Amino acid sequence: MRANIQIKQNPLDKGGLFRSHPFFRKLDDRIVERLIPHALTRKVKKGTLLFRKGDVGTNLYAVCAGAVRVSAPSDQGKDAIFNLIVPGEIFGEIAFLDGGPRTADAVMIEPGELMVIERRDFLPLLHDYPELALRLLEILCGRLRRTSEQVEDIVFLGLKARLAKTLLYLHGHSASKQPQDLKVTQREISQLVGVSRESANKQLRRWQRQKWVRLERGGLRILSLDALKRLVSENAE
Repeated sequence: MRANIQIKQNPLDKGGLFRSHPFFRKLDDRIVERLIPHALTRKVKKGTLLFRKGDVGTNLYAVCAGAVRVSAPSDQGKDAIFNLIVPGEIFGEIAFLDGGPRTADAVMIEPGELMVIERRDFLPLLHDYPELALRLLEILCGRLRRTSEQVEDIVFLGLKARLAKTLLYLHGHSASKQPQDLKVTQREISQLVGVSRESANKQLRRWQRQKWVRLERGGLRILSLDALKRLVSENAE
């Protein structure tokens, strides 16, 4: 069941959020000025289900604070995690653009704040400002490249290299003030890697003994980025 979402509609707050968000701040001021009146800002609690796979998708979301897990459920009750969305990124763009159903579930894994824009308010801007369409194409292409790379990794890399590569990816996209602190559970890490939680935990504990990582409640801390990078580099050769 979806949790209640607190909505703010202060235009001054929205203007500041637009101009500080990496996706929007690179756009022409005319685009931002037209978007501001149509955007809602939402304070969202951890665990909030934003949408389910198959839902009608009419909203585009921009993360201002917190983190969102995008995943697809299976009939066996397991999830395949496609992405973790952190501040500065957008999500929900596929159904938003083509008007089809949502392709995955989206859940807040950290409390945060979102900006939400309706499709009917956004599409006219795509016709008036082609640069906005190009920005969205960049996002879509980046996600496609990431998906292709994940498939290649599952085929060509072993567990250790895939796990190290995933930790480095999460480090590069961390929402934490300390990038080495990853606020992601071992279950979520294992789903990103495509292995069982037990297999991921076993390898992470080995690395903890080697002082590469430190396991913590609700996440982990990377202690040796160089060791993880070296492992990935050796397996890429």
